[in-house]
Amino acid sequence: MIIVIDVYYHENEANAAAVVIKDWESEEIIKIETLRVKTRSPYISGEFYKRELPCILQVLDLFKQEEIDIVVIDGYVVLDDTGKIGLGGYLYKSLGESIPVIGVAKRAFVNNSKNQVKVKRGKSEKPLFVTSLGIDLNESAERIKNMKGAYRIPDVLKLVDQNSRIKKEDDILDDLS
Repeated sequence: MIIVIDVYYHENEANAAAVVIKDWESEEIIKIETLRVKTRSPYISGEFYKRELPCILQVLDLFKQEEIDIVVIDGYVVLDDTGKIGLGGYLYKSLGESIPVIGVAKRAFVNNSKNQVKVKRGKSEKPLFVTSLGIDLNESAERIKNMKGAYRIPDVLKLVDQNSRIKKEDDILDDLS
């Protein structure tokens, strides 16, 4: 099971959304979960993971860990060439380094030429920046490149982002169109 996760903040709470897909090129959505989470930590520059990681872990608790093959997040797993970890790296450690984590970011992080791969999709000249732990970086980039969708952002990443922003459960979007 591939789980794609995103979190969106509203004042003192957040929506954590998870979209489950069968395989990398699939149009089929297996399951969508959204969870309203009280945020405990304010945003602190350089310590973003302290705010977002608890939200991600709570939405992942809705799934059996042994059934999760990989987690994809909106953000960085490895931040720079020294190997400093970002949100996805902390997630990887929190999962006992047993579940691979792929991060997909829209903006470049400084001094990260060794631990990220630029991926161009569709007709966009702007790349996505892919980082990972627990899975080969080039394989991660290839999987993100081949995900369904004609545009820069894969359809399932767009869908999970949209669902993380929804305030009422009745409004959950459930397809990639």
